[in-house]
Amino acid sequence: MSDGILLETRGLVLAYGGFRAVDGVDLKVREGTIHSVIGPNGAGKTSLFHCLTGGRKPTEGAILFNGADITRDSAHARIDIGMARSFQVTSLFQNLSVRENLRLAAQGRDGDGALVFWRSVFDGKAHLAQADAVMERLALTAKAKIAAGDLSHGQQRVLEVGMALCGRPRMLLLDEPTSGMGIDDIPIMTNLISELGKDHTVMLIEHNMGIVMSISDTITVMSRGQILVEGKPDVVRADERVRTAYLGGAA
Repeated sequence: MSDGILLETRGLVLAYGGFRAVDGVDLKVREGTIHSVIGPNGAGKTSLFHCLTGGRKPTEGAILFNGADITRDSAHARIDIGMARSFQVTSLFQNLSVRENLRLAAQGRDGDGALVFWRSVFDGKAHLAQADAVMERLALTAKAKIAAGDLSHGQQRVLEVGMALCGRPRMLLLDEPTSGMGIDDIPIMTNLISELGKDHTVMLIEHNMGIVMSISDTITVMSRGQILVEGKPDVVRADERVRTAYLGGAA
């Protein structure tokens, strides 16, 4: 890793025919920071995340993680090296308990080995121990036996972050973690992300500017597939180009 940079993109492009959803993005995320990506609808934020996490293969450019080129690596290979993603739409096992969701997430970290049914009983205990540790950290222990589908939307969002944590990631990528949350749940998620930033590198897409400005070390503003502005929250807040991009309706 060079100069504390954990994740880097160089000239990243994701094109669909003549349309460039990501258009020549050079991004650097420092280890141990909370790095937010913001921008108007259609700015290219989610397309960038798809490239970073292996959901889409870039048309051009490179992605480096801890100095290694991962541009063509699969999504699961990126999990193996320490990247974990939560999604804008919850992707839980609705009929399984909170503890079982977390146990399966911990087991999934083993890759193909997760499908071996004659594993040692100690492996199962280790997965449960990991699930229990994450539940305690997220204050979900009292909900351990409740089906994920019976949780409030805010609690489901927290559980999804917990499932990402079960992979013991070096870096968490969170896609709109407060999406659909009620006003009472947002402070819980805000505090959680802030706490996670003490132990992990966190990169998030977020539409709630109050959250972004309060917890981010660095903010990248995207517009039309490109980086418009990047810097600390006070720098971004004061930039006229950011106000123009949002208030002017840039896509």
